[in-house]
Amino acid sequence: MELYQRTQTETTVQDDPAAKELLRRAYEKTSRWGKEFPGFTADLIVNDNGKEYKGKVKIKSPKEAEVTLEVPADQEPLLKWAQNQIGMMAVHRASRPFDESDGKYTLTFGPDDHHPLGQQIMIHGDGMNSRYRIKDNRIQQISRSMGKMSFTINVEEAMTTSDGKHLTTRYTVFYFSPDGQLTQAEAFTDRPFELKGVYLPGYRRIISNEKGGAIVRILEFKNHQLMPPA
Repeated sequence: MELYQRTQTETTVQDDPAAKELLRRAYEKTSRWGKEFPGFTADLIVNDNGKEYKGKVKIKSPKEAEVTLEVPADQEPLLKWAQNQIGMMAVHRASRPFDESDGKYTLTFGPDDHHPLGQQIMIHGDGMNSRYRIKDNRIQQISRSMGKMSFTINVEEAMTTSDGKHLTTRYTVFYFSPDGQLTQAEAFTDRPFELKGVYLPGYRRIISNEKGGAIVRILEFKNHQLMPPA
């Protein structure tokens, strides 16, 4: 999944305080790096359907994520892929207040359809027609639209961190064409690495489809080091 940019747009829909509070609780129960997170470095091994490549990772913030990988010239797309994956990890784990993220948009409830993944919340004015489903104070499903493509993320498993937050460890992303046809699916399995109470990327496996076959790629992080405080 490519990195995406949400932009705030005008809407005439009125906020529902109950919907905003429900999403706030789920948001604040999601594990993120704290405000004092100094960043980290790690060695990287990328396994691309059986072929391994070594590299380095240095993440200080979502805008300061450096990824290097020792690949031949014809494997440059693999480096771009690794950079995109690790960049997404940094964006999703970064500390940011609710009111500066989902909370800055207009929120309402969707239909009460007794869905197994929970109550739907509609996000108005983010330019992506975003919809969440929440159950047991956890975001269980995320749907967004980006141009001619839309996707739905279904959270399948999550761990509870030492501070009582939820950290997703397994999820699947379904991609759809404008006419609603499934075009691609990706299954993610994550195993975080805990260092001094901080949960860092440790292992990510992605199974996807390409040219009629299954592609398995693994990102493995080793020798983690927290960077000194700024």
